[in-house]
Amino acid sequence: MAKEELPGVLILDIGGTHGVLENLAALLKKHFHLITMKEFLENKEEMSKKIQSVFVFECRPTIDRELLESLPNLKVIGNSGVGVDHLDLKMISSFGVKVTNTPHAVADPTADIGMALMLASARRLVEGNVLNFPG
Repeated sequence: MAKEELPGVLILDIGGTHGVLENLAALLKKHFHLITMKEFLENKEEMSKKIQSVFVFECRPTIDRELLESLPNLKVIGNSGVGVDHLDLKMISSFGVKVTNTPHAVADPTADIGMALMLASARRLVEGNVLNFPG
């Protein structure tokens, strides 16, 4: 399948402080034509027709009415996080756009870290480590 035939997905950027992680972008590129926000803004007329999805990574890009109005073929907004508090679901659905998220993706790792922190705190593990190994 040629790159032009792949569904267009709008992302903020690849790498950097707020962009999609590079290894995740490599995986996405196998199935989608990634369009960064910079590319979109530089050629809005052409790019807006290609974008069928927006991939929200760490609450970016911001989904507002102006963006939704500029994407006539938008079908879905995929949120990479658990919550969707940062998205106006009522406004988004008024454009006929669906929203997805990953509610259980980090449940087990979060529970593991929570338990580890509680056990470390109860046993004063960090303090003991600092006392035994100053540095």
